[in-house]
Amino acid sequence: MKQEITISLPSLIHRIGREAVKQAQVIAKQFDCELKRVRRSRNWGITGGAVNIQAMLQHIKTQQLTAGDCNYNHLIKKIDTGLLGHADKLEPLEAKLVRLIQQNPSITLAELIHLTDCTLSEARTARFDAETW
Repeated sequence: MKQEITISLPSLIHRIGREAVKQAQVIAKQFDCELKRVRRSRNWGITGGAVNIQAMLQHIKTQQLTAGDCNYNHLIKKIDTGLLGHADKLEPLEAKLVRLIQQNPSITLAELIHLTDCTLSEARTARFDAETW
């Protein structure tokens, strides 16, 4: 959850236009993401935390619905597809720990720490929360 992800957006300017890309860059900065060209190619990429990128995507979707324009359809589709590969990073750590414990009640604390990269106290708290349900 703490690491950044990069989603490739090939030929972005050709698909949505230069002005729409500039607006998307401003929106990305608001959500602590970076939308930029890959070196000197025509390909673009968005980099940031998975949760931040998802929040930015949700903002763009609502903005598109209120404005009624179709400029961002390609961008929305590409980011949605890219986030599918990072679904594990979109779930909060506490929810992930509880889900893992409920799927396998005999999982050890060491296995939880290894799978989720959490601390021992977070694993113990999740174990306690899962047992009280």
